[in-house]
Order: sequence, then C-alpha cells, then structure tokens
Amino acid sequence: MTIKRLETGARMSQAVVHGGLVYTAGQVAKGGSVAAQTTEILANIDRLLADAGSDKSKVLSATIWITDMADFAEMNAVWDAWVAPGHTPARACTEARLALPEFKVEIMVTAAV
Repeated sequence: MTIKRLETGARMSQAVVHGGLVYTAGQVAKGGSVAAQTTEILANIDRLLADAGSDKSKVLSATIWITDMADFAEMNAVWDAWVAPGHTPARACTEARLALPEFKVEIMVTAAV
C-alpha cells in the first residue's frame, strides 16, 4: 500500500494518507480568542482533508486539547457549527498545556478517504 504525506517538513507531515484513512497532525493557530483559533484550525483541517480526498463528513475521530476548560463552551460553539450534521465523529477533549503560550486550542482528526 502507498503512503501519501501532505505538507511534509523535517519534523512531521501535516497529514498522512494510508489504508483508506487520513491522519492529521495536531492543528493550532496563534493569537486571537478560542473561537477565532478554533475557526482557523477547522479551516486548516478542511483544507488538509480536501487535499487528501476527504471532507469533514468522513471524520471518524477527533482529539481536542484546550488550555483552559473554562473555554470549553466557546470552542464547542465553533465545533458544533462546523461538524457535519449526522456525521459527528467519536471525540475526546482534554485540558492541556500546549507547545506555545499563544496556542489555546489544538485539534487532530482521523478521517476516511
């Protein structure tokens, strides 16, 4: 089977396609509110999925990290508007310290191609 890597760098690829699945790296956005970062992250995920031949209706699972659970509702408001109705993935969300202080949200998904 072939492995297709998208936006490959020295450390990681932003997405990898293999065996009918696409795996995204954790996506982040600098600056702005939790809602603004979540909006930008989900737009990046949309783009990566499209480049891999998939879309948000095929997302199987999502992992979300936020730096403060007090921001859970704000992040969810953007998520709920983005997720494809009737195609909600399995999902986990946890509070975590992210790589840079400017990051408030990080999301990675696995989707079918």
